[in-house]
Amino acid sequence: MKPTIAERPTEQERTPDTTVSQNGGKHDHDHDNNHDHAHDHGGIFGKNTELFFSIICGVLLGLGFAFTFIPSLPAWLSLSLYIGAYFFGGFYTTKEAVESIAKGKFEIDFLMLVAAIGAGILGDWVEGALLLFLFSMGHALEHYAMNKARKSIAALADLAPKTAIVRRNNEEKEIAIEALLANDIIIVKPNSKISADGIVVKGSSSVNQAPITGESIPVDKTPVADPQQPDKNVSAEHKVFAGTINGSQVLEVKVTSVAADSTLARLIKLVNETEAQKSPTQLFTDKFEKYFVPLVLALVVLLLFAFLVIDETFSQSFYRAMSVLVAASPCALAISTPSAVLSGIARAARSGVLIKGGGPLEELGSLTALAFDKTGTLTEGKPTLTGVVALNGATEEEVLTVVVAVEKLSDHPLAAAIVKGGQEKLQREVATAEGLTAVSGRGVKATYQGKQIVIGNPGLFEQAGKTLPAEVVSQIDQLEKDGNTTMIVQQDEQMIGLIALMDVPRKEAAATLVQLKEIGIKKMVMLTGDNQQVASAVAHKIGIADAWGSLLPEQKVAAIEKLSREEGKVAMIGDGVNDAPAMAKSTVGIAMGAAGSAVALETADIALMADKLDNLPFAIALSRKSKGIIRQNLWMSLGMVAVLIPLTIIGIASIGIAVIAHEGSTLLVVFNGLRLLAFQMKK
Repeated sequence: MKPTIAERPTEQERTPDTTVSQNGGKHDHDHDNNHDHAHDHGGIFGKNTELFFSIICGVLLGLGFAFTFIPSLPAWLSLSLYIGAYFFGGFYTTKEAVESIAKGKFEIDFLMLVAAIGAGILGDWVEGALLLFLFSMGHALEHYAMNKARKSIAALADLAPKTAIVRRNNEEKEIAIEALLANDIIIVKPNSKISADGIVVKGSSSVNQAPITGESIPVDKTPVADPQQPDKNVSAEHKVFAGTINGSQVLEVKVTSVAADSTLARLIKLVNETEAQKSPTQLFTDKFEKYFVPLVLALVVLLLFAFLVIDETFSQSFYRAMSVLVAASPCALAISTPSAVLSGIARAARSGVLIKGGGPLEELGSLTALAFDKTGTLTEGKPTLTGVVALNGATEEEVLTVVVAVEKLSDHPLAAAIVKGGQEKLQREVATAEGLTAVSGRGVKATYQGKQIVIGNPGLFEQAGKTLPAEVVSQIDQLEKDGNTTMIVQQDEQMIGLIALMDVPRKEAAATLVQLKEIGIKKMVMLTGDNQQVASAVAHKIGIADAWGSLLPEQKVAAIEKLSREEGKVAMIGDGVNDAPAMAKSTVGIAMGAAGSAVALETADIALMADKLDNLPFAIALSRKSKGIIRQNLWMSLGMVAVLIPLTIIGIASIGIAVIAHEGSTLLVVFNGLRLLAFQMKK
């Protein structure tokens, strides 16, 4: 029942395999920081020693109390049992108190220990032992509850297999994943976990990526055509992540990241770091406790001398002071926020959303405005062949055939999109053209079946002194108004068609924006470096009202500042790389598709591991639920203290009642926080 979640060692201090282990028999405090009891004490009963000590305390207390009703038994027998109960119930409380005092801190353990000792001095051994029993049992149950939340995160460490089958010098052998090197070829058997991040070089299979990205449907993986090309140029269907699960076929994978640098290792490291980051509410409770505890101690000292001004004995004043000490101990307040934050982060991680601490978790739910990058966030992030217009008696099939034949020779990014889209429409192979040359940086020309083919933007033909027919100009204008990039196809001096390409909106974009409006997001804006015409066209297709185009990175930052002034709190959603300055300026920075980007994982406050925009409404809904539970916990914990203090001062509540109410409220807020582990977004 300590104030904060313990800070964990960093990734540099541990290997990825053990980063989130539960340290079964260790005392896992970071004594340089505030800490909680979410660790396992070692001892004669292993990690459950504290629980067994608490049970022994309860048994001894019960026997001692029962023996007082047997007149034939000596009084010292019950007293001995009570002293034994004090020992077992107070063992870890004393240990924690001594450690805190050594650091110059007076925490809740110390307050409880003083109250128990005070009860013993007064001869109220039963109430003192009851205090220690319930306090130690509360600790043990709290550890169980908090560790349940931690185990959801700890499961990440168990995702990656400990060994891999690697092929070196034409020989296959099993080695530890720490021994893998970049460019090693590993063999992934059917229905087994993939050992490292890499690129598929042989074999095709479906891979379950849910443990990393949260995607519910397995993703088809195929071998890359050129294993030697730079990793950044390899598309998603060829990439695999450590910890994901292979389907029914054998895969051969070229390792791109060693174990310590894998997506999974980075994810575990960042999840661990989130536990040390405090939310605004937690900062408030810490500040509150900083002033509240000294005030309580001052009140207790004053109450010790109440016998000087009212008609009662010193022992009665002492007892009242000890009762107030128990009633005012802010255990429930201290644990109310960490229990909800840890559970919320664990629940988000299960769905492929990495939330870096309590701050972003709370802030996300209070957003009123969202700013989206266009390319790769609201759109697919790659050009797609969207239209073919036949001219001068040619057919669409003839235009596509010519274009595919020529563009097969080109290495321009648009060429790959044209060839892919064209062959999908034609449903057949096309012979390759000959003699490709670039023309003035505006297009290409080649020979196909003995005819001269020129493909380029309108500027290429205007530069050559050709006047475009009004009909062609009209069609180009309409295509570009719709957000397309347009190219003209010419065959032997005659224009035979137009082709249009566009970075098309994501399929889920429109539905996601509707869902965001339904959950209360008031303003959504698109920020893009593309020209305003393209920005407006994409915005119209997906139903976003405001589209701000032709923005440089610094102008995106200015746009976020403007939104913040107008709307209060705003999030920037992008790819985490070129949008990093705008993300840093926003209330919350959210990165898309972070599973494949180290930069995105590092720069964003929240990372959507899968490249799925529709995870955003879930994350916002979870944040709002978390914030609601944190608020409930605060009211419960502060309310209990507000009720108990006056009741103990006026003598209505004894130490026993104060302990039961105190421990009950603490466990209530912990288990209330755990409800987030089962959160499901309402459809």
